[in-house]
Parts: sequence; C-alpha cells; structure tokens
Amino acid sequence: MPIKLIKSKVMGTVKKTKKIGEDDPRRIVHSVKVGLALTLASLFYYLRPLYDGFGQAGMWAILTVVVVFEFTVGGTLSKCINRGVATLLAGALGLGAEYLADLCGDKGEPIVLGLFVFLLAAASTFTRFIPHIKTKYDYGVLIFILTFSLVAVSGYRVTQILQLAHQRLSTILMGGAMCVIISIFVCPVWAGQDLHNLVAGNIGKLATFLEGFGGESFTSQGDDGDKDKLFLHLHKSVLNSKATEESLANLAQWEPCHGRFIFRHPWKQYLKIGTFSRECACLIETLTGCINSKPQEAAPSEIELQIQPAFRKLSTESGKALKELASAIKNMTFPSSAVIENHLNNSKSAAEDLKTMLDNFSLSPNGKPDIQEIMTLLVIASLLTDIINCVEKISISVNELSEKARFRKENSTDNKQQRLIHCGVVNPVDDDERTVVIEIKETTLGDLILKDKH
Repeated sequence: MPIKLIKSKVMGTVKKTKKIGEDDPRRIVHSVKVGLALTLASLFYYLRPLYDGFGQAGMWAILTVVVVFEFTVGGTLSKCINRGVATLLAGALGLGAEYLADLCGDKGEPIVLGLFVFLLAAASTFTRFIPHIKTKYDYGVLIFILTFSLVAVSGYRVTQILQLAHQRLSTILMGGAMCVIISIFVCPVWAGQDLHNLVAGNIGKLATFLEGFGGESFTSQGDDGDKDKLFLHLHKSVLNSKATEESLANLAQWEPCHGRFIFRHPWKQYLKIGTFSRECACLIETLTGCINSKPQEAAPSEIELQIQPAFRKLSTESGKALKELASAIKNMTFPSSAVIENHLNNSKSAAEDLKTMLDNFSLSPNGKPDIQEIMTLLVIASLLTDIINCVEKISISVNELSEKARFRKENSTDNKQQRLIHCGVVNPVDDDERTVVIEIKETTLGDLILKDKH
C-alpha cells in the first residue's frame, strides 16, 4: 500500500510538472538560461586567474545571478539596474561613513558607525512605504540598506576596505551583465509583448462571449447546461487580470526597444484599456447572474421570444466591435472607425428596439403581463446598454493607443477595392431572336449607374 501511494504521488508530480512545461515552454528555456548564467558566474571560482584576482568576492557574482535573473527581460533589467545603482551608492556612502568614523578615534568610531547605520537604515526603510518607490525601486532600496550595513560594519574590522568594496562591486556588475546579456540575446521574454498580447486577448475573450451569448436564450441553463459552452466563462479570467497587467506594465517600462515597440511606448495606455475591459467583464458577470437567477422553464415565454432578435443583435454586434478592436491591437494597426461605428450603431438601434418593446409590453392593455418578468428584462436591457457604452470607451482608448504608439495605418486603396462590384449593361441586339450582349464593368458602389441602351 505505501508503495502504491508513493508511486501515485510520483506520477501526479510528473503530470503536474509536464503540464507546467506544456502550458508555457518558455519556462523550460528560462530554467536553462539561469543554469547557464550560474555556470558562467562559477568561473570566478573554477578558473585560477579569476580566483586570484577576486578571491572570495567572486561569490557575489553567483549571488547576483540568483537574485536578479527574472523570467522577463524587463524584470531582469529592473533588478540589475536597481542592484547596481544601490550597490554603487551604498558603497560610496559606506566608505565615507567609515572615513568620518575613523576621524573620531578608536572609542568614537563604533558609535559614529552605529549612528550612521541607524539613520540610513531607518530613513531608507521609511521610503519603501512611498507608493512610487515601492512599485519601482523597492528592491534597490533593500540592496542599499544591505550593502551600506555590510560595508560600514565590515570596515570596522577590515583594513583594506577599499579593495574589498572594489572586488564586490566588480563581481556584482559582472554577474548582472551576464544576466542581462543572456536574458536579451538568448530566447528573450519581453514583458511588453506579454502585456500587449494579454490586453488584446482579454478584449477578444469579451468579444467571443458576446457573440456566443447572443445566440443563447433567456432561460437559465445552469451548470450542467453551460459545462459544454466554455465561452460563457471566458470573461471570468478578465476580471482577475489587473495585478498581472500592472506588473507587466511596470516591467515593460525598463525594457529597450524591441520588435515594433518603440522607445517610450505608451504602456500606461494598456492599463486604461484593461480597466475598461474589466468594467465590461463585471457588467457581463452581472448580466449572466441576472439571467441565471431566472427560474428554469421548459420554453421561453412569449415576451422573451419576441425580444430575442433584438437581444441577439445587440449582443452579437457589440461582440463584433470588440473583435475588430482586439484584432487592431494584436496586429498593431489603426482600428477601422467605419466598421466599429457601424457595429455600435446597430447595437444602439437594437437597444432602442428592445427598450421600446419592453415598454409596450408593460403598458399593454391586453392581458396582464408578469411585472416581475418585465422588471427582470428591463434590468437585462439596462445592463446591455451599459455594455455598449463600455465598448465605446474601449474603442476610444484603443484609438488613443494607436495614435500614441504610432500603429500602422491600413492602405485606403485596399478598402476601396473591397467595395468594388460588377455591374452589367444589357444591350439588345436582335428583338426577334431575343439575344442580348452583357457588358461587365467594374465600378464602385458610389459610381454605380444603370444604363439602358436601345
């Protein structure tokens, strides 16, 4: 029994490990990159000339690789820059503190050093509570406190403090340089690219939901009815994307130009789009909850059957607009304003029709409509209208992103060619034999002219 249990746990661990690698193969590549960086950093010990030059300080290169090598290029650069600047500044201040303390004599030196350590550690720790510092430079402040304390304390017992500081700084910079070079030139993982794909993917998920949801009925399906309709749950992942988007945006600001992402790319604009996407996902969550709260019925009611076309049109047209926006972001092109405006106008028209029909039902003198059902449908109509407004906000934000990021504009001649149609001119030749000659011309919708030739 214990052997079977151990075997089951081992197999479960193997399956989980395999799934992690299959979900994102870049994780396997990242593990290999870290192993390569650590191997190169170990040369400070393996090669005798390097060990004679740096001695025990070579260990700092290995420690630097362990703590600064991150999954993305932005994360690695952020930590390397923070660590390098903090180490240089803290080392200089530590040497200055050691020089001032040495002027106070043997009895006053430990007191002055302790006072410097207390003041700088307390002040630096307090700055970590500042939101801007916490977001971007928290790691650098932590390294500053650590390095200054080590230099100030070790300087009290070590005579060659300047040589020690030089060796540590050199090995730290070399370790950081190894991480940066490997991270950028060996299968790089860009945080900016991940953020770009995440925002476009979230809008695409909302579009898929709305397009699929438009074909659903108002009756609740329940968990059993929805288990085969995965699109009904796509919006849930959008609700939990805020932390990931903010983290990727902060890391992307450290990255240099790469691919089609220019210098000072408007990463914050992605956060604005993400905010509106989550707002839309919240409305969708409320909408699905409102529909699923209705009692299950064998068939939709008469009111639901009559408003179903307007409901379907409203939802699908909104989904098509979001689909166009997601495609524009993904391909880094300007969104087609005419196409999106057309979808939004169709959605608004359907919303007006839906509201009019519900008002007519509630005021109809014939029969006694179910007031509770009418109220529920009015709430659903209001939520759908809010979704349209949210789609408009997303559209405006995507247009702003296109302007700021200088997305590629589509060639206007391509759109004109898509509007070309073929028109025929019928020329009678012989009235007796009823034969005709059809002349085919290529023209545009605006230039379409029908000509009768006798």
